[in-house]
Amino acid sequence: MSLVPIILSGGAGTRLWPLSRETAPKPFMPLPDGETLLGKTAVRASGLPDIAGLVTITNRDCYFHTKDVYSDVAINVPRLTYLLEPFGRNTAPAVALGALYAEAVFGSDATLLVLPADHLIRNASAFAAAVERASSLAQRGWLTTFGIGPTHPETGYGYLECGKALDVPEAFRVSRFIEKPPLADATAYVTGGSHVWNSGMFCFTPSVMLAAFAEYAPPVLEAVRSVWQPLRAQKDAGMLEIDAALFAAVPDISIDYAVMEKAANVAVVRGSFDWSDVGSWQAVSALTEPDASGNRGQGERVAIDTRGTFVHAQDRIVATVGVDNLVIVDTPDAVLVAHRDQLQRVREVVGELKARGHDSYKLHKTVSRPWGAYTVLQEGSGFKIKRIEVRPGGILSLQLHHRRSEHWVVVSGEARVTNGEHVYTIRTNESTFIPQETRHRLENPGLEALVMIEVQCGSYVGEDDIVRFDDQYGRVRT
Repeated sequence: MSLVPIILSGGAGTRLWPLSRETAPKPFMPLPDGETLLGKTAVRASGLPDIAGLVTITNRDCYFHTKDVYSDVAINVPRLTYLLEPFGRNTAPAVALGALYAEAVFGSDATLLVLPADHLIRNASAFAAAVERASSLAQRGWLTTFGIGPTHPETGYGYLECGKALDVPEAFRVSRFIEKPPLADATAYVTGGSHVWNSGMFCFTPSVMLAAFAEYAPPVLEAVRSVWQPLRAQKDAGMLEIDAALFAAVPDISIDYAVMEKAANVAVVRGSFDWSDVGSWQAVSALTEPDASGNRGQGERVAIDTRGTFVHAQDRIVATVGVDNLVIVDTPDAVLVAHRDQLQRVREVVGELKARGHDSYKLHKTVSRPWGAYTVLQEGSGFKIKRIEVRPGGILSLQLHHRRSEHWVVVSGEARVTNGEHVYTIRTNESTFIPQETRHRLENPGLEALVMIEVQCGSYVGEDDIVRFDDQYGRVRT
C-alpha cells in the first residue's frame, strides 16, 4: 500500500529566539551541523519505502523558502505537493485538509504519515521500522501515534499511557492522553514503563481519519470541506493556495483535542529511535559536544573561568569570563543571555517585542525572498540602507512606494531596471534613482548573482509601504 508523508511546517519557535523568527521559524533554523530540521525531516520521509508522494502544509510566506530547502537536500519523490495556509490554524485543520487532499489524489485507503517539520531523529532505520508497524495498524483501522520512551522527567511534553498490548510488536492501545505533567508524575513515568512521550507524529488512512472528524469534530470537518471544495479542481497542481476568507472560518484547534483524545481506536507504537523536538536552547545545546568544563557552542568563542555555558557566536567572537550555566546567542541584530534554568521564558521576550512593535520578533537582518535576499545594513530616522542580492533570473515585483524614494548602486552583476516608462540596464559601479510614487522593478538577467546597495529616503521606510502591480511569485492578489 502506498505511503504518503504529510509534513506540517508551522509555528514560530518562540523559545528559540533570536535564531528562530516568525518569518523564518524553527524548521528553517540552521543546526550546529549546518542543516535544517525541515531538510532533515524531508530526507527522512522521502527515504521510506513505497512513497507515492510528499505533501507539505506550510504558510504561504514560507513557500519559496521551503522549496529552496528541498532543493538543497535533493528531495526525489514521485509527486511533491504544497498546501499553503494564509495563516496558522493549528494542527487539526491541517490534518483534515491533508486527509481530504490524499483521499482525492491517492485514494481513501492510502497510508498517511503526519510528521512535524521540526523534529530531530537520527536513527533512520529504527524510525522506518516503527513506520512499518504503524502502517500495518493504520490499514486495520487504527489512528496510530508514535510514543517515545522518556529518558528524563520532562514537564514540557505531553504523555501517552499505554494500555493493552496489540498484536504488532511494541504497539499498544492508548488508554489516556496526559498533558504536561507535574515533576513528580513525570519522574514516576521514567521508571514506570507504561508511559511514553507524545511525539505528535501520526499514521492513518484518509477514510479512518475523516470518519473520526465526522464523529468527534464535525464543525472542523465541515469548515475544512468548504476550504477544500474550490481546491479540488486544482488537485493535480504542485501548489494549492488556500483561500484566506474560507480558512478564517475554520476552528483553531489541535488534532489531539479535536480527535485523538476522544477516539476509541487510537494506538501507539513505541519507537526505539532517538527523538527530540529541539524545543529549547537546552535541546540545541545538547547537539554539540562539551569541553572539559561542560561548555558547548558554535562559532568563535573564548571561555575564561566559564562552566556549563552554551554560546552561539555568529558574526563575531563572544568571550565569557567567570560565568556559569548561561546560554548566549549572538546574531547580527539581537543577543540573548539567559540562565539555563530560565530558558522556557525566552518566549516572554518575543511577547515583549511584539508588544513594543519591534520587528526583531519576526524578521532577521537578512530576509529571504523568492528572488534572493536583502540585509538591512543601517536604519535611522528617514532612511534605511540595504544590501540586496538577486539570484540569476530573479525578478522583483512591479511596485511603487508612497512615502520613500530609492537610490540603487550595483556592486556586482548586471541589473535590468524598470523606472516608470523607461527600461534600461545598469552595471557594476553604476547607479539609478527611483522617485517616490514611481512604478519600478528590478531584474537580474545575468548568470551570476546581482549585488546592489539600496538607500531608501523618506518619511517612512517600513516594509509595508509597498504596492505590487505584478509579481511572478504570486504575491499580487487579483
